[in-house]
Amino acid sequence: MYHGIEVIDFHVHFPSQLPWFGDMDGSTEPPSDADLAKRRMVQEMSRPYSAQWRRMWDFPPPESAADHPGDEAQADRWLEELETHGIRAVGFVTGGGNDNLARICALHPDRFVGFAHHNPFRPDAAAELRRAVEELGLRGYKLLAPSIDQPIEDKTIYPVWEACRDLGMPVLIHFGIQGGPGGIAYHENINPFKLHDIARDFPEVTFVIPHFGCAWERETLQLCWACPNVCVDTSGSLQWIRWVPGEVTIKYLFRKFYETVGPGRILFGSDSSWFPRGFARRYLQDQFRDCVDLGMPDEHLQLIFGANAARLLGIALPGDEPEA
Repeated sequence: MYHGIEVIDFHVHFPSQLPWFGDMDGSTEPPSDADLAKRRMVQEMSRPYSAQWRRMWDFPPPESAADHPGDEAQADRWLEELETHGIRAVGFVTGGGNDNLARICALHPDRFVGFAHHNPFRPDAAAELRRAVEELGLRGYKLLAPSIDQPIEDKTIYPVWEACRDLGMPVLIHFGIQGGPGGIAYHENINPFKLHDIARDFPEVTFVIPHFGCAWERETLQLCWACPNVCVDTSGSLQWIRWVPGEVTIKYLFRKFYETVGPGRILFGSDSSWFPRGFARRYLQDQFRDCVDLGMPDEHLQLIFGANAARLLGIALPGDEPEA
């Protein structure tokens, strides 16, 4: 526990030795040498900003691929992180594909929950989602909207949302700026309003927008107001607050969403991933401090930092068991 609160981290990336995100845009052709060269150039130009960010948060550099211990050992490292920091469970939103992540979560099923993560425009997307839940045991669906090159409101993929409805699973869907320095800032699917019609057509499905909307906080607040099945998570360093008008702070975001939608639709997440950092405890400390400073009672703190995630992911918390 953390200051008397059972914490569930709704948003963590399992640092697999396999690719995290896969081919979300559905392309079957590998990038050309020229495209790869451009990407490497952008990454190199952006490297100082990543170094500055790590320095700000006192984070070490990520370990190299050569130092990866293997996924089973990585799972043990993550279990140790949960024990060290008093975290009840984590939701791994990516982890080397659906089959690999399901295998990892099965190693510690009481502490690890996995999300399916595949392109909704795949011809078998709805069937794969049902397989991921019914056969593999995954419990959510994670999408990066700016990584999908077709408009997500296209009704040809409504069978995917129907599967989410039938399976009773939450959808974590990223909008806004994507990636670190040099990432995506403009895209067909970058605006959270793209979710409006989907959320209205599928009120039984809970949609969670991470990072408080990731620089689109006004649109996310309006969407949450219009669609009571839309929630937010608090994950990451939220450094995007530096790029929006006004003196926005993380405490300001908590207050705005708390006043607009209440504590039942805000979920704590850290966006943790790589080692040697492991669990980004600093995010939990800072966010918890802000919520306490805003005067939130313990029952609301428990909702935000654990109970909302427990409800959506089917995780038992103390006191949930029926009396004998």
